[in-house]
Amino acid sequence: MPSLIVEPLNTQHFIMDQDDRKRNKNIGKNFMCRLQCMFSHSSSSERLSLEDTQQWSQSLERLLESKYGMATFRNFLKSEYSDENIEFWLTCEEYKKIKSSFRMSSRAKKIYEQFIKAESPKEINIDYHTREQIKRNVKTSTIHCFDDAQKIVYGLMERDSYPRFLRSDIYRTLLENLAADATKG
Repeated sequence: MPSLIVEPLNTQHFIMDQDDRKRNKNIGKNFMCRLQCMFSHSSSSERLSLEDTQQWSQSLERLLESKYGMATFRNFLKSEYSDENIEFWLTCEEYKKIKSSFRMSSRAKKIYEQFIKAESPKEINIDYHTREQIKRNVKTSTIHCFDDAQKIVYGLMERDSYPRFLRSDIYRTLLENLAADATKG
């Protein structure tokens, strides 16, 4: 009698696995389409390719250099509700481009309020010493105000978020769909 109960559960589990695979395949195709649409103004040589996507697994730096890689990684982090690190890192990259000292000072205070200050809306995970150093740096802001925190955050992403991304359904499904498209066409 117990085997009759187990057998339908196993069949149901198999059906759920098939449904999950179909859903992941559709998610990958939909995501690939969204990425292509986001950058639709790109020339055909800049379109998302299997080779470029495979290169994302070489390093976090390689992933972040790719506009498609960056968009995919950000979406992955948002799906995990852990996008504050990439948002901080990108904000710092933009901050470093500011030329006006007035604008730099104003922006530094906003970055501090948004990412650094304890209990801030997108508080990043940095140690107390670094947090206090940045608090002092912001008073006389320079392009290097957030360098220490940015290095810490990059290290966290490299050791934690990036490996999870490489194992994620989003990345694996995207690779599978690109590989399938490459063999078709």
